Amino acid sequence: MSDALLEASEISAGYGDGLVLEQISLSVSSGHSLAVLGRNGMGKSTLMLTLMGHLKLRHGTIRWRGNDISTIAPDRRVQMGLGWVPQGREVFPSLTVDEHLVIASRPGHWNRDAVYTQFPKLAERRRNLGRELSGGEQQMLAIGRTLMTNPDLLLLDEPLEGLAPVVVRDVAHRIRRLMAEQGLTVILVEQHTRFALSLTEQVMVLERGRTVHTGPSEALLNDTSALDRLVGMRSLRDRAVEDHDFSSGRGGTRNHSAKV
Repeated sequence: MSDALLEASEISAGYGDGLVLEQISLSVSSGHSLAVLGRNGMGKSTLMLTLMGHLKLRHGTIRWRGNDISTIAPDRRVQMGLGWVPQGREVFPSLTVDEHLVIASRPGHWNRDAVYTQFPKLAERRRNLGRELSGGEQQMLAIGRTLMTNPDLLLLDEPLEGLAPVVVRDVAHRIRRLMAEQGLTVILVEQHTRFALSLTEQVMVLERGRTVHTGPSEALLNDTSALDRLVGMRSLRDRAVEDHDFSSGRGGTRNHSAKV
């Protein structure tokens, strides 16, 4: 039996009559990490939606701790331990920071005090409404809200999207600390490729909904020609954070047991 925490086997999914993902397989073991890279529109966010149950599988199987969850509803997957930080943050404009955390709360290590310790800026803004927060603060709130569900696996979909360079560095630092200090299992979709590859152990690259590359993140990080060929726009995306040493340590790294 596989020791994977989450395992997807030859899954296909899409919208309406259109197929976006075709025959995608991956697995991640507890305490390990996987980056999902690819150009825009190649199926990365669709993969996250499918893993969370927001899109119906056309083919394949998703297993959680060895059990088939392919037809399980999204809210049940959250209760089982899957935590999703969606692209776009989805912060409620009329709820305070504190209220966001309270409504997501499930028993476990992560409570409001723990989240505020991890994200001190949120503690300072705990009484502010979602619409009163900056982009970086909203992203920290989106992560903190998901942590309040006490997930065993954290799915991060474009956590640095749309943030100013100085904010990118701050949010990236917070994510790295989470992985290093808490040993979180993470699947990360991100356009800042240096950050994604320096943070994770394994990588898969999607192109037109299919897997075109799998392997150790470090090997791809060090192969500039392959990275530009597979992902493109690497230098432009990374320019905002090029003065930050993303290669200094890998959060949550034990050994390379995330598989794709």
